[in-house]
Amino acid sequence: MVTDARIKSLLIRFRTDLQFFELLKSSIPVLIGALIFINPFPHTTSIREICFYLSISIVLVLVILKRDKFSFKSPLSLPLSLFVLWSLISIPFALDINNSIHDFYSHLLRYIILYFIMINVFSSKKHLAGLSWVIVVSATILSIGAIGYFYVILGNSFSDRLINFDQLPCNRISMVAAFGIVFSLHMLFTKIQRSHKAALLFCVIPQFAVIILTQTRGTMVAMSLALILLFLRHRKVMIAFFGVMLIVVATTPIKNRLFDMATNYPRMSTNYRSLEILKDYPISGIGFGMKTYESSHLISPEVYISRIPPEYRQYEFFSAPHNMLFSIAVRTGLVGLGLFLYIMSTFVYMCWKLIIRGKDGFIKTWGLCILSAFALFFFVGLFEPIFNHLAETLLFTIFSMATILWRVNREGRQEIPGNS
Repeated sequence: MVTDARIKSLLIRFRTDLQFFELLKSSIPVLIGALIFINPFPHTTSIREICFYLSISIVLVLVILKRDKFSFKSPLSLPLSLFVLWSLISIPFALDINNSIHDFYSHLLRYIILYFIMINVFSSKKHLAGLSWVIVVSATILSIGAIGYFYVILGNSFSDRLINFDQLPCNRISMVAAFGIVFSLHMLFTKIQRSHKAALLFCVIPQFAVIILTQTRGTMVAMSLALILLFLRHRKVMIAFFGVMLIVVATTPIKNRLFDMATNYPRMSTNYRSLEILKDYPISGIGFGMKTYESSHLISPEVYISRIPPEYRQYEFFSAPHNMLFSIAVRTGLVGLGLFLYIMSTFVYMCWKLIIRGKDGFIKTWGLCILSAFALFFFVGLFEPIFNHLAETLLFTIFSMATILWRVNREGRQEIPGNS
């Protein structure tokens, strides 16, 4: 016969266990948020790895013990799965199998895992807004840090181009700042507290300054296109913003880089070589590994340089493709490129449906914001080698935010007062 003391003891233990598992569950968003926050900063690899693998471990514990549900339901599940499957199938045909196995996990599979964790632990409009603030604050601190490091600590003149922040190259700094601008400007037009709007205005200043100081043309063009999309419903603001941008560009050294076409020749040379390599490996590509392209013992630079137009042959540096579509095509073949475009088109269609058929103003405006952020990534990727851990984390964060919004719209999850 069970005594009252025994029942009381069981209830206390049950309550303690419940609190412990709730604590574990609530720690996952904190870890993922920390990972996204420190993502752009140099010398943080160990912290990012701890956040990532600790999140996976907690999720596995909760799922195995049936303390939480884990869903793979998403419009992106099928296209992502097919791309992963093809990338895996093509590994035996890779020129450098070891590098392809490494990059398959490091630059693809781990981000698929991150994506599914995020769409399961971030489940509401409040979470979506929180992720945006994480990106904005992170981009702001990075911008201030880069400016302070390059011009104050290193003592460079403000007429000099900001080329790095402690080994972080200028194109990555400016890309993070541009993402911060997109989310900052979007949230400025939502119904939030004045103090939050003041904070967002403060954040935009160093972010915009970094883009001007780094003089990265690809980011400037991509950000302009993203903001045109973002401000479709605020045309007066669009005109005012671009008016200010034109004045700044006209009065700063960036105007010289915008119209310096000679710097495009090395990029064009690389892309021509990529096309020639694709002709030789059209189906499965050279392998998912990103170092394969630069391995002269596997791919002869002399052979492919001899096959491109003469005016581009002088640029002998055999770097990775400066275009993400070429990069995917060369590494995974035309089949992989087709599946990659399937992912992109599915994502755009999902956002478009949210913009047109969203259940409320929050869904529609955030759908447009997320699509604008994706447009920024996509157009930057047309001009630069975009596949690195910093950019990949941003891309899959955008994928996650769109899926969270899709689930909120589908399941009618919680509202955020004043954000419609």
